[in-house]
Amino acid sequence: MPLADFVHLRVHTAYSLSAGAVRIKELAGLCKAERMPAVAITDSGNLFGALEFATTCSAAGVQPIIGCEVALQRGDPEGGSRLGRALSEPDRIVLLVQNEAGYRNLLRLVSQSYLASDSPSEPLISLADLAGASEGLLCLAGGPRGPVGRLLAEGQAEAAEAVLRELAAAFPNRLYIELTRHGTDDEARSERGLIDLAYRHGVPLVATNDVYFPDRDFYEAHDALLCIAQSKVVADADRKRLTRSHCFRPAAEMREVFADLPEACDNTLVIARRCAFIPQPRQPILPAFTSPDGLDEETALRRAAAAGLDARLLALGLKDEESAKPYRDRLEFELDTIIGMGFAGYFLIVADFIQWAKREGIPVGPGRGSGAGSVVAWALTITDLDPLRFGLLFERFLNPERVSMPDFDIDFCQDRRDEVIRYVQQKYGRDRVAQIITFGKLQARAVLRDVGRVLAMPYGQVDRLCKLVPNNPAHPVTLEQALAAEPALQQQRDTDESVARLITIALKLEGLYRHASTHAAGVVIGDRPLTELVPLYRDPRSDIPVTQFNMKWVELAGLVKFDFLGLKTLTVLARTLELLAARGVELDLSALPLDDPAAYELLARGDTVGVFQVEGAGVRDMLRKLRPDRFEDIIAANALYRPGPMENIPRYIAVKHGEEEPDYLHPALEGILKETYGVMTYQEQVMQIAQVLAGYSLGSADLLRRAMGKKIPAEMEAQRQLFFEGAAARGVERARAELIFDQMAKFAGYGFNKPHAAAYALLTYQTAYLKANYPVEFLAALMTLDLGNTDKLNVFRQELNRLGIRLLPPDINRSEVTFAVEPDPKTGKSSIRYALAAVKGVGAQAMAELVAERNARGRFKDLADFSRRLDAKSFNRRQFENLAKAGAFDSINPNRAQTLAAAELLLRQASLAAEERESRQESLFAVIDPSFAQRPSLPLVADWPPVERLQHEFAAIGFYLSSHPLDPYGKSLERAGIIRWADLAAGLAASPTTRFKIAGIVIGRKERTSGRGNRFAFVQMSDPSGTFEITLFSEILREARALLDSGQPLVVTVDVRSEEESVRLTAQKVEPLDTVVARAAAGLRVFVGEAHALSSLKSVIAREAGGRGRVTVVLDLPPREVEIAIPGGFKVGAQTRAAVKSLPGIIDVHDI
Repeated sequence: MPLADFVHLRVHTAYSLSAGAVRIKELAGLCKAERMPAVAITDSGNLFGALEFATTCSAAGVQPIIGCEVALQRGDPEGGSRLGRALSEPDRIVLLVQNEAGYRNLLRLVSQSYLASDSPSEPLISLADLAGASEGLLCLAGGPRGPVGRLLAEGQAEAAEAVLRELAAAFPNRLYIELTRHGTDDEARSERGLIDLAYRHGVPLVATNDVYFPDRDFYEAHDALLCIAQSKVVADADRKRLTRSHCFRPAAEMREVFADLPEACDNTLVIARRCAFIPQPRQPILPAFTSPDGLDEETALRRAAAAGLDARLLALGLKDEESAKPYRDRLEFELDTIIGMGFAGYFLIVADFIQWAKREGIPVGPGRGSGAGSVVAWALTITDLDPLRFGLLFERFLNPERVSMPDFDIDFCQDRRDEVIRYVQQKYGRDRVAQIITFGKLQARAVLRDVGRVLAMPYGQVDRLCKLVPNNPAHPVTLEQALAAEPALQQQRDTDESVARLITIALKLEGLYRHASTHAAGVVIGDRPLTELVPLYRDPRSDIPVTQFNMKWVELAGLVKFDFLGLKTLTVLARTLELLAARGVELDLSALPLDDPAAYELLARGDTVGVFQVEGAGVRDMLRKLRPDRFEDIIAANALYRPGPMENIPRYIAVKHGEEEPDYLHPALEGILKETYGVMTYQEQVMQIAQVLAGYSLGSADLLRRAMGKKIPAEMEAQRQLFFEGAAARGVERARAELIFDQMAKFAGYGFNKPHAAAYALLTYQTAYLKANYPVEFLAALMTLDLGNTDKLNVFRQELNRLGIRLLPPDINRSEVTFAVEPDPKTGKSSIRYALAAVKGVGAQAMAELVAERNARGRFKDLADFSRRLDAKSFNRRQFENLAKAGAFDSINPNRAQTLAAAELLLRQASLAAEERESRQESLFAVIDPSFAQRPSLPLVADWPPVERLQHEFAAIGFYLSSHPLDPYGKSLERAGIIRWADLAAGLAASPTTRFKIAGIVIGRKERTSGRGNRFAFVQMSDPSGTFEITLFSEILREARALLDSGQPLVVTVDVRSEEESVRLTAQKVEPLDTVVARAAAGLRVFVGEAHALSSLKSVIAREAGGRGRVTVVLDLPPREVEIAIPGGFKVGAQTRAAVKSLPGIIDVHDI
């Protein structure tokens, strides 16, 4: 069968983000199906897929043509009018690579368009830049969307001809006039003129089809994709659309469409023959490491490692040669392997930037991943765990029998990680260092939500469908898998046409790329300017260039990846040490004893809020059962608490506590499995078993482990025979060898590497140690790192309450920008002072300026003093009001309502004071005595009653800080059978019922409409132990709406359902809390603020005489409060309570 007589030269793959819908593997298949010998990739402004496309198409026998659709700056060649660029769509042309020079030029042009462009929407290239880098590139002039076609369509024939001449001069004998026929108006307006210009100037024509999706059946799905990108709905008239012809049209159809211009189709084949360059994957290229002493890399590594090991052994107190020998032997073996594999430079580069970070005081993690198994890495201080003490294997990291790049993952303090990257840029050159791109995909739940939105389907209906798709971020479930596993999803699809349409479209769009961002860790360092190897991108959120190839393809392009991870826990540790140093406690985390009883007791109690990696309810439950009492238990817990190994946890615990006997499978394996009580826990144990039982080298054992993990049948069978032969040679029975091999194979699929578990166990231990021994400083550091997350701050606030540590309110005269430690003014005990910057909407920068002013010129005496010293330019009304609501001014004016009412007056005073300072026209009296400065009169406003005061506080802080509206109800809640939110999970576990009463204040509500048109709501509530969400369906919502809007405390009877590590609450009944507690109250405590209230109070309670309830009156008689019991018994129902509370002069009413 002959090859096709047309090839596509303008194809937008999925890398034309949120626009292209042709996957690269699919593109190769389309070409094969149509017998097209070649195809060009021309994504919009980028080369994200270039290497993947070239490799995939070559493997499929299709010639890849690397290209790009670039956007041109409008106007003159130097850039033209910025206004014109901002108001109009840029012109677009296609550049295709002919040879290696062209590929390098395209890399440079596309990189420059991102790195130098100031365009807010997309990168632009000027004609001048094009002309300077056109060698080796063919240019397609863009058809109706190009500069020539656009000018012709606008009736500017002379300008069009001038631009054509410029392009022809820039691309001599390499310019083509492009024609497209999708049936659009702009094509009709420009085609005749384009053909005339082509013939007049002798520029060849070429026929293209602007391909965005694979076939016409994909049109509706692609239209939905465009709507997702534009935040429109399909029904919108005013939006970008394409035609059904913007698909991968067959060659025969293209020949038919261009039957009148056969040469335009012929030229697609001419171009394909002219383009003869395919970028090839390269071996990794490491930059040369320059030693300060001028040593070669091998010598430098040997010297540095030997010196480093001496320092490590000295620190361990291993002075005699016999103790040191195993370390020195291991070091020599590793060095020989590293140097033999050519990786000396890699170790030196990593050691250099880690040692620089440590010298600069930047916290660095103890290691992560299998690299922590290397003695060389430990000697060079790349890692901080002694591999011999913890039985960590080098071959798991670097296997001489399987040559592959080493890969250190390095954790840095998240606040200072960028400093390390900048150091690397400075050392190796800014043009040789970049971060790595990553692409966000439309995954199952997201694609359902997005498509549901653009189809204008009811939110509730789409939300219910999404919840039928399992949410597993580590191993995302595809929509197809969810459909296969979830009958309810199938039933919805089969019975509802709108759902069927949604799912059909979503299945087509799932997995397409939606956006690009920077990978959390990856950094590449080159031995030459990176644009000679890869194209670069600029992430708007980062000032460091980013590669346009992702993690997989950037390595195949010849770049070596280094992982720089930002770990919040390291920042928490550093902050805790700073707070301790401020009170004279110097702590060296690297020298902590690993046997601190308090740390293990804390872990065994499961008191692990804030402790690294063991905060979840499930892992806390495991720790309570495990009762760890040695560091090895923490390592094992880290490795076992994950899907798969979890099933071994009960056995590990039972053997540890002597309830079961260990099973070592074979006497020779006791030394390997004893540490983990006979339970296979680490991948290294699989390797050691193969070594001891079947005579494998550790390198071969690593290959066995990998084969078991991948479960490739042929490879597994070969390894099985090798294992049996080796075991037989060592006298192991066949049946026993088979049993052990099968257990190893099962375990290897999900086993964890011990160096990673050990390194992270060290962080778990360090955080547990600090929480157990220095809880105030540790929690202050945790709160500072979650300063903007009110949900987490509330969790930590509850933990402080549990630990009996006071959280002092924000105070402009005492608070720092972040959370600080200070003595409690009442008790003298260490407490945490609330951070100014944690008040909502105030901003860390403005608070830093406020604290700097206070530190420089003393505390603020009153509101007038505060307003005079305020920088009015960086402080606005919202900031002032939120600080007032939060109580930050209480120390200079306890009347928060008055402070808030004075906001405008004080800010005006601040502006006047600033003007006076600038013009140096302060009043004579103010110069002599600052207390003479003009003092504004504050408005006479009564302070807020307690409930309103708390509501304002909640609005400014995000939770109730000074007290909670439910606090006055005290024991009445227990008597009424109401459970606290924090106790609900335990109550559910201990009780046969799933129905409970829970009380709270409504703090938020989201109403939705279901697919059947019924209203339902997610109501957020707060009680003194935390915040929670309750679902109210239509009938309950209708009955309770007035109560939800009332602002009063409520009791909700809920049905509780456990969901993984959370619970779901569904309302069955909503009542006012006052009504419920009145039925159970023993009496009232009435707080009286003004004497005239006593007579009104007497008449109200006299009417209720004859009951069994008590009433006491609390009077504020400075310097103390006096509580007086009213003789007799009273009926203290909800009506009595409400009547008393409404009396003028009554401050509050509490239940007794």
